[in-house]
Amino acid sequence: MKIAIEAQRIFRRNKHGMDFVALESIRCLQELDHENEYFILVAPGEDRCLEATDNFHIVELRCPSYPLWEQVALPRALRRIRPDLLHCTSNTAPLHGAGTRLVVTLHDIIFLERQAGRNSSLYQQMGRIYRRLVVPRILRRCSRIVTVSAFERDRIRTALGLREEAVVAIHNGYNPRFRVLDKAACRVVTARYLAEGGYLLFLGNTDPKKNTAGTLRAYAAYLRLSATPRPLLIADLQEEEVEALLERLDLERIRPMLRIVGYIPHADLPAIYNGAFAFLYTSLRESFGIPILEAMACGTPVITSDTSAIPEIAGRGAMLVDPTNPDEIAARLVALESDEDIRRGQIAYGLHRVGSFSWKRTAEQLLSLYRKIGTKPQG
Repeated sequence: MKIAIEAQRIFRRNKHGMDFVALESIRCLQELDHENEYFILVAPGEDRCLEATDNFHIVELRCPSYPLWEQVALPRALRRIRPDLLHCTSNTAPLHGAGTRLVVTLHDIIFLERQAGRNSSLYQQMGRIYRRLVVPRILRRCSRIVTVSAFERDRIRTALGLREEAVVAIHNGYNPRFRVLDKAACRVVTARYLAEGGYLLFLGNTDPKKNTAGTLRAYAAYLRLSATPRPLLIADLQEEEVEALLERLDLERIRPMLRIVGYIPHADLPAIYNGAFAFLYTSLRESFGIPILEAMACGTPVITSDTSAIPEIAGRGAMLVDPTNPDEIAARLVALESDEDIRRGQIAYGLHRVGSFSWKRTAEQLLSLYRKIGTKPQG
């Protein structure tokens, strides 16, 4: 087969969740499949993180915006390539597919849910509108819809009225670079971001689902309870965004304990996880949660939410909390500080739990799906 994979944003420097899912899956497909011919369709970028091989061709397409890239440049390229199958990896796809079998990874349908509408980011608002326009129109053309958890599979089937066999769940994995590392080597990296060791870690975001406001309230409650309060390292948020939120929440008093560092390059994250005393992943709504696995693989205790797909990924032995209850989150942090048995138990549990996930397993399931779709008569 000739298989085209849309991976538009994998060459951008500041990559996020969907970009890594596409990149890691493609890398493992390169190792697994030496029979089919692949065309990886990308936008130009500074981080050329994927190399071509004999049967994997990288096709760069230039276009000024994501919608034009997907709806104009991508279909033009497909008419030249004439693939047997197109896999679009980031929720949307061309509205006109020239008869090519289509697989779409629909990571979630949060864009259809009321909460998404409260987002103040214009970029994310425009993305939500684009998905609302495109997704319902491409569903009838999909040979399969892939999503990343059983929770999200069931949500998609129910919300969009799809047949049971139309949507399949294929779990994400995590990169093996995320593992327990030498503490001295990690300290060299973490010292670039903050002076202290044994900090608490939170990956922030302006998206309401990430529950940044609730996490800051929980941290304020923790500071009142802890005998040895630790600083909170906040990544992926700018200082002015956090300070505006603190003012709105009347929590300016906790500012001296916050270490706000913006975007952390992926290469530094293993050391950042290793250096943390605990990782807070207190989202209101997730379809998967790769950072949970990354932190666990680094031997860092994780406090995470009991909502959406998170228990499916973290497992029932994880420290699951109500993300809307700041006092419960604070109490779990204090428990990790005050009871070494609890902390050691969570470390051991996390290291065991991540053995259930890998990008190789993800790629194997994708390849099986490609073969199944590719052998069926089209139409």
